[in-house]
Amino acid sequence: MELSFAAATDVGKTRNHNEDNFLIDKKLRLFLVADGMGGHAAGEVASSIAVHEIRDAINNSRDLIDRYRVDHPGVQAYEVLQVLEHAVQAACAAVFARAQAEQDKRGMGTTATVLLIAGAGDHLRGFIAHVGDSRVYLARQNQSHILTEDHSLMNELVRRGKLNREQIDSSPYKQYKNAVTRAVGVYSSVEVDTFDFDILPGDRFLLATDGMYAYIDDAELPGQLAGAEIKDVPKRLVDAANAGGGHDNITAVVIRVGENTQPDLAPRSTEVSLKLDVLKGMQMFRYLSYKELVQVGAIAEQVDFKAGDTIFAQGQPGDAMYVVLAGKVELRSEQSVVAELHRGQHFGEMSLVDRSVRSLTAVATSDEGVRLVSITRKDFYDIIKKEPESAVKMLWAFVQVLGQRLRKTTHDLSDALHGDKHGEDTEQQNLFQD
Repeated sequence: MELSFAAATDVGKTRNHNEDNFLIDKKLRLFLVADGMGGHAAGEVASSIAVHEIRDAINNSRDLIDRYRVDHPGVQAYEVLQVLEHAVQAACAAVFARAQAEQDKRGMGTTATVLLIAGAGDHLRGFIAHVGDSRVYLARQNQSHILTEDHSLMNELVRRGKLNREQIDSSPYKQYKNAVTRAVGVYSSVEVDTFDFDILPGDRFLLATDGMYAYIDDAELPGQLAGAEIKDVPKRLVDAANAGGGHDNITAVVIRVGENTQPDLAPRSTEVSLKLDVLKGMQMFRYLSYKELVQVGAIAEQVDFKAGDTIFAQGQPGDAMYVVLAGKVELRSEQSVVAELHRGQHFGEMSLVDRSVRSLTAVATSDEGVRLVSITRKDFYDIIKKEPESAVKMLWAFVQVLGQRLRKTTHDLSDALHGDKHGEDTEQQNLFQD
């Protein structure tokens, strides 16, 4: 899939210098925005150091990224994420060292939001590293989604339920509206958010500083990113931000994937969209945001079985759950069919939280074969450890599923016991009549 991209930055209407920086490396397919902070133009220095340090550090690992792009079996997605995280940490150390060396730059820092696109052909993958309150937007199928979490005081208060977003401008904290809770270079190291995800033909991305996204209408963004020549889009977004008030520096980097591809006709788009739709329809994932669902989708592997294949056998150790994408699966106990599963239904989910053996045998029974999505316990644990908010949502939904099953089991046992009692009473009546 071809990529097209463009960027624009502007000082805005109220600032006298621009502390934003961006960088595009066409060969690396690397895109960065950074919003600096600090007096005496120190913010501009911090953001400039950051984007160049990050680019250089990633370029030093170019061999690994190139091997991932040709689908080298020895390179895993987590290794690319490690490259990005180490790059941001290198930038953090460099900014901090410069601040320590120059008195007038003490305390300077910057946001850093990085998107690297890797992979080959129509199997592209996005890798994000993020610190601060700049953002990555994804426009997909006429909807826009924020793929990053703002590391800001306001967002933290919203996340903890102290106020909602509509109350921000009237809250006593509004004077701290631009305060960030994480920044590159304020300390010698920083906690970096990273994750990877499938990229589809027709996807559009916007990397934006807060001076840009303060004026974004989420409903209009997909159309804005898809319309006009790519070179004109960032400038139009910047102009709209200035027309809205331009309260801060404004930076926009726009990327289009598959400029001439019709998303609805692309097999890869259909495959990944189907996977996300099926996962979203599961009770276990129903509370997840789109970003969180994308993260789950990234660990969900597609597997195919031919008619008659055993997916797993009763008594085998369980280490994965499965969701039916296409075809039919039978769950069997000995030779009896316990259940027949179709698209969207899942099985083996107890393996995500329990190391016990399989209680049933799963067999692919469709003549045309079966396509499943598999999530392993190891990958599920990795998300739980890394994403505590997602973990709470998934585990709460999991408890609800188990609660429903427990109630059903109790009801079935009660019916069985009452049935046995009724049978005994009937037998006693018959004996008496005899």
